[in-house]
Amino acid sequence: MIEIEQLKNVFRQSRPVNLDRQENSAEHSWQVALLALTLAPYSRQPIDANKVVKMLLVHDIVEVDAGDKMIYSQSHEDYENELKAAERLFGMLPDAIGSEYMALWQEFEAMETAEANYAKAVDRLMPVMQNLHNDKYQTWTHHNIPLEQVLDVNCKIANIHPEIWEVIKEKIEAVFETKK
Repeated sequence: MIEIEQLKNVFRQSRPVNLDRQENSAEHSWQVALLALTLAPYSRQPIDANKVVKMLLVHDIVEVDAGDKMIYSQSHEDYENELKAAERLFGMLPDAIGSEYMALWQEFEAMETAEANYAKAVDRLMPVMQNLHNDKYQTWTHHNIPLEQVLDVNCKIANIHPEIWEVIKEKIEAVFETKK
């Protein structure tokens, strides 16, 4: 537990709404876990919400070693470094718990189950919601992210429920229309 305390010092690109600082990975993990529980009744596929929450709570632990990579960056996919981090960090735990966490992390990365797809979608939704509610759409504006890339990266939100994605997509498009 002391080792993952370091997540509080891994800063992400998104800012908490109405705050002038970057969010840390510990805050992100907590918030996406709660968002997953909140939206679970609307999932388009049946999911085990408890498994999803566990998955979301462990998926960013690797950032203690690997750091956070911005979702819109070319360097975002860093599986090898994240795998090394997962092996080290989960290896510190008793075998049964470490194996469970590693399996959850690998399932999240592979995106081959309803729970993993739902978890990935929720993980994408929270930063989008923050951007939509922050002054000048902070991450997208600051990094000059084009509309097409925002939509392409975040279309996984449809894995929660297509209608939720349609509402979010309309809001994103409206933001970029006002920026013209």
